[in-house]
Amino acid sequence: MPNNYTDESVRTLDWKEHIRMRPGMYIGKLGDGTSHDDGIYVLLKEIIDNSIDEFVMGNGKTIEITIEANQVTVRDYGRGIPLGKVVDCMSKINTGAKYDSSAFKKSVGLNGVGAKAVNALSNSLRAQSIREGQTKIVDYRQGELITDYPIQDSDQRQGTIISFAPDEDIFGNFRYLHEYVEEMLWNYVFLNNGLTILFNGQRFFAKNGLYDLLERNMAGHQSPLYPIIHFREDDFECAFTHSNYSYNDEYYSFVNGQHTTQGGTHQNAFREAIVKTIREFYNKDYDTADIRNSLVAAISIKVQEPVFESQTKTKLGSTHMEPDGRTVRNFIGDIVKKHLDNYLHMNPETAEALHRKILQSEKERKDMANIKKLARESFKKVSLHNKKLRDCRIQFNSNHEKRLETTLFITEGDSASGSITKSRDVQTQAVFSLKGKPLNSYGLSKKIVYENEEFNLLQAAINIDDSIENLRYNNIVIATDADVDGMHIRLLLLTFFLQFYPELIRSGHVYILQTPLFRVRNKKETLYCYSEEERKQALKKLGSNAEITRFKGLGEISPEEFRYFIGPNMRLEPVILKRDMTINEVLAFYMGKNTPERQQFIINNLRLEEDIPMEKTDLQDQ
Repeated sequence: MPNNYTDESVRTLDWKEHIRMRPGMYIGKLGDGTSHDDGIYVLLKEIIDNSIDEFVMGNGKTIEITIEANQVTVRDYGRGIPLGKVVDCMSKINTGAKYDSSAFKKSVGLNGVGAKAVNALSNSLRAQSIREGQTKIVDYRQGELITDYPIQDSDQRQGTIISFAPDEDIFGNFRYLHEYVEEMLWNYVFLNNGLTILFNGQRFFAKNGLYDLLERNMAGHQSPLYPIIHFREDDFECAFTHSNYSYNDEYYSFVNGQHTTQGGTHQNAFREAIVKTIREFYNKDYDTADIRNSLVAAISIKVQEPVFESQTKTKLGSTHMEPDGRTVRNFIGDIVKKHLDNYLHMNPETAEALHRKILQSEKERKDMANIKKLARESFKKVSLHNKKLRDCRIQFNSNHEKRLETTLFITEGDSASGSITKSRDVQTQAVFSLKGKPLNSYGLSKKIVYENEEFNLLQAAINIDDSIENLRYNNIVIATDADVDGMHIRLLLLTFFLQFYPELIRSGHVYILQTPLFRVRNKKETLYCYSEEERKQALKKLGSNAEITRFKGLGEISPEEFRYFIGPNMRLEPVILKRDMTINEVLAFYMGKNTPERQQFIINNLRLEEDIPMEKTDLQDQ
């Protein structure tokens, strides 16, 4: 073999080249904005975090954010970047004030990387700082300094303005979903009392910290079994209760204002402290699962110089509060024990409600122990023969750099599952094949999950029966035909998730696969169209004599073509719970017994024959 390893093989990348070549090291996955953890939201968060750090240090109570046509502007009224260091802060790696603990204490951004990553991954970025009657502006394109304006006098209020547009060369045809942005902004105001955020004119403000967070996140979906317990001390705050509509424990955890979606040492310490305190209060060694079952909690801790497990800061690794301080475990354990023990002694009605919940969970766990054992054995048997699940090699709960790309496609029928299986990326994409339509699980108890073969295998494949932290795939994608039967299967699967695992949907893990309705091609080019409007645009581009094919089902799409639909160009529609209806109301409306309201809904949304796109032969005659 020729030796191609020469001097020219060794390259030294500058900061922006490295970020653009390896963006996953800095912002996790890329994505197109359909997932709440896609890179464009990390870019937004990195800039907001800098403004939050200013607020935490007592500078500026309002942050203004606008997003218009994917152009993002963040304006704060803090101290402003020192004018002589604006260029350095935006384009020199490992540069920032947060290495100086006197300027920023208990900050999220500690590595001097965030703003630079935003700069390198943006098609254009403008940074402006206003300080003491003067302003400095710099313009960049893909991290390259384009214009360095001289310092000028200014009568604007002091602060920083960052405006950027994520680079389509990196993120493709992306979009910001305002639901995800708003959820992020609500978390910021819940965690920072006194902070006001204005987003496209909408005001975000909260008075009661994590109590408000828990109350808002449970509203419409869950009802607390007893009043939310809420307390603060030093650098720790928590709010929690048990829900009447959940089978697992659920956490909203934060470190220095950063949403640690994967938990970490602080979340583990809280879970341990809750169990220990409750056991001691009731003087009985209850099983951990019975205490945590349906627990819903929000926790926040502030740590000096926190250690996260990645640049995206989704999991805390710190074991100590400060370099020489107490352990996170002891710090949280002492606070929880003191406040929770006092609360239960002073509120006997809550203590009794909590006790009843633990005993109920204990009974349910013992009743279903044998059924769950049979389910596990059944799953192992089916998995061994590779009939239901074609697994991938990487798991979401691993430390692999591609874990955020892990996907489980749930489909129906041999032909559709076969096409996806042959087209998939075996490293990150798994396929679960349904056998016909699943059971309508509305109103059924969780016992049905273990007694029904399809459901017990599906939940075992996803692996969140004990905790969502064990989730094996970041993306759960429902892939069904775009016809009446496919829509029905989709609805039955969503009913299953909402009935038994609503946290999967609330956490942004469930999606619908969008597949093209048409293929339009001529001798030079092939276009796939996901709507009638896209079909019309394709005809304008390729000419009226182009061949048009109407796809009727997933099984009709060849594996070669399917590879395009589930690869980098995959279109996913996130399943998002709106707040105007509860889960029970949604399920009752769509899956309960027929009602006049649903009949009227069907009539109002009925598609007449003239509204339905014509088939292939008619289209070719146009």
